[in-house]
Amino acid sequence: MTQPASASPPRILTTTVGSYPLPDWLVALPSDQARSDATRVVFGIQRQAGIDLPTDGELYRFDVNHPDTNGMIDYFVEAMSGIETRLGLSDWEAFGALAPMSFRRRPAGVVRSAIGEGSLNLVADCDAAAEVAGGPFKFTLTSPYMLSRTLLDRYYLDFEALTLAIADVLAAQVSHLRCACVQVDEANVTGNPQDAPLAAKAINRVLDRIQAQRAVHLCFGNYGGQTIQKGAWRLLLDFLNNLNVDHLVLELAHRPAGDLEALREVDHRIRLGIGVVDVKVNRIETDDEIAARIEGAERALGQGRVGWVHPDCGFWMLKRSIADRKIEALVKGRNKYLGI
Repeated sequence: MTQPASASPPRILTTTVGSYPLPDWLVALPSDQARSDATRVVFGIQRQAGIDLPTDGELYRFDVNHPDTNGMIDYFVEAMSGIETRLGLSDWEAFGALAPMSFRRRPAGVVRSAIGEGSLNLVADCDAAAEVAGGPFKFTLTSPYMLSRTLLDRYYLDFEALTLAIADVLAAQVSHLRCACVQVDEANVTGNPQDAPLAAKAINRVLDRIQAQRAVHLCFGNYGGQTIQKGAWRLLLDFLNNLNVDHLVLELAHRPAGDLEALREVDHRIRLGIGVVDVKVNRIETDDEIAARIEGAERALGQGRVGWVHPDCGFWMLKRSIADRKIEALVKGRNKYLGI
């Protein structure tokens, strides 16, 4: 049940991570109006369930030519200038020889010249979401480090220079975003802790320009229920503590118990967001299961450390009927734990 407007907010808030399954009717009859209507529906579903800080479902990234993806990479790469996305055999072979991503054979693009904003316009997309949001909401964008890992660099010839160039393009836009919270999404450094200092440096360039609440979502990847990155939160503690962030949004429902214990070392200035809904399975969690996961997190981390609960990651790979019921379970489980 949605909290009355006059009530104080619960001490543990609920949010979603970002993506939502594409409505069939948007795919069948795509248009700007249909996408706006779909975004309004996504916000409405979350608000009716009682989510405290909903997202727009990332439908602003919808591409009629690639409706099966959520655009986490291509939306950004294809818009930026200096990056060529029409690729030949030599580009595929060069990227494959570097093997920056073992699960990806094709680069998202080839960097041919200095990277610029091109046609990227996060402000317009955020404004479009704000028009139908019906209240405060969170807007998401992909981390510069994750984007740079998908590219074949034939211009900078230096991974740090490439990553920071992308960071500067994103940073130039985020200060104008009209939303309650901006979340940077990173799903690659979890498997590459050796790159953590660079990833933090690049992400902080973006975070430092945000005028709203600042969040960073980190997970170990998900494609068809498969975990993409091998790693552990204990290997990323320095990285987490170096982020200029208000709260973290972390995958934990699909992780071993030891990962939760490691988070005790996260700086107390950072509020922790704990994943309590597993997006890699179709089974719907019960209220009691959600409440028990929150209780376990507070027992491990100490009362007051957990500021947010949420799904492990976005919902884009699930059916809408599954995603909607998991959203409802999240709120009901939080309410049960807090006794509200």
